[in-house]
Amino acid sequence: MSRWDTSTMPDQTGRTFIVTGANSGLGSATVRALAGAGAQVVLACRNVAKAEQVAAPFGDRAVVRKLDLADLASVRAFAEAAEPADVLINNAGVMALPELRTADGFEMQVGTNYLGHFALTGLLLDKISERIVTVASVAHVIGKIDLDDLNWERRKYQRWPAYGQAKLANLMFAYELHRRLTATGSPKISVAAHPGYAATELMSHTESIQDAVMWLGNRLLAQSAEMGALPTLYAATAQVEPGHYYGPASWGGFRGYPGVSGSSKASRDEDVARGLWELSEKLTGVTYFHS
Repeated sequence: MSRWDTSTMPDQTGRTFIVTGANSGLGSATVRALAGAGAQVVLACRNVAKAEQVAAPFGDRAVVRKLDLADLASVRAFAEAAEPADVLINNAGVMALPELRTADGFEMQVGTNYLGHFALTGLLLDKISERIVTVASVAHVIGKIDLDDLNWERRKYQRWPAYGQAKLANLMFAYELHRRLTATGSPKISVAAHPGYAATELMSHTESIQDAVMWLGNRLLAQSAEMGALPTLYAATAQVEPGHYYGPASWGGFRGYPGVSGSSKASRDEDVARGLWELSEKLTGVTYFHS
């Protein structure tokens, strides 16, 4: 793939995007690129005040709507009020938090990063005309899906394995959604993306000494949020292969311009993916593909 960046991105006039977690970091960089290319963008955010600051330069091309992925009631309210869109970008996330619970009792990382997006996508699916982009992470390689204890109720909580499980779940969801859309003959597509190692506020919210370590890593190793957003933008706007995974193509997937990305053997386990899907429908109460 030749070098692709925002100067290569096609004009997006007439297209509408919903971007979760659009108030900072990768999300705000994604919004700025899309709105700058003429798109209508809905910033779906918990922090409405910060999102308004991101949206302000783009006038009526960018609107802010309240969405708390850690509360299924908020997810349902957002989905019910949402207007049709071409693309949903499941971008929002939290990383390596101390043990916390969502409003519905889910472990915060799997609840926010994965189950909230699973519910949102299912509730919006009839309103999305073209594609769903789900943002995963290189950290999916440390993840393991525990279908018997997805929410860390019996295991001793570990923040990094919990994050890895949540991002692995995101990637497996994107792959499984692709398979299910294909099976139903839907023209909609599902793709996944990851930012590599990008410097964002996400890296400074672990509430631990690791914040300082990651601050240093951001200064020395990470690429910008604008570069980290390119794989998401590519997945959302380019002629992509349905069901594929896109990320930085250099430095082992940590930096660079977008390309097709590899993923772990675990992410390709279709039996576990089916089990995760069924469990997710049960936990969220959101069922896809009604007969």
